[in-house]
Amino acid sequence: MSFLSEFLPIIIYVLLIVILIIGIVLAIKCLITLDKVEKVVDNVNEKIKTLDGLFHLIDTTTDKIVLITDKVIEGLTSMLASIFTSKKKKKIDETKKGEEK
Repeated sequence: MSFLSEFLPIIIYVLLIVILIIGIVLAIKCLITLDKVEKVVDNVNEKIKTLDGLFHLIDTTTDKIVLITDKVIEGLTSMLASIFTSKKKKKIDETKKGEEK
């Protein structure tokens, strides 16, 4: 029994040292991997920045197209509204003239 009480702590300490070493190695590998990922992200950011000009051009173009189509639709709507309101006014005027006679 005294053999186990002396030998068991030694085994536990050795296993703890091994786990500590494995943890340190894994931490170093994680740091290296994170450094590589950071380089990849920086590279992707640089490539995206080169496309920002194109996206700005597309955004400006679509804004102008929407502005033009809004003006055309507004003009057509006002033209149709004026056609229908003028007919209603003529009918109202005719009915008022008929009532006055």
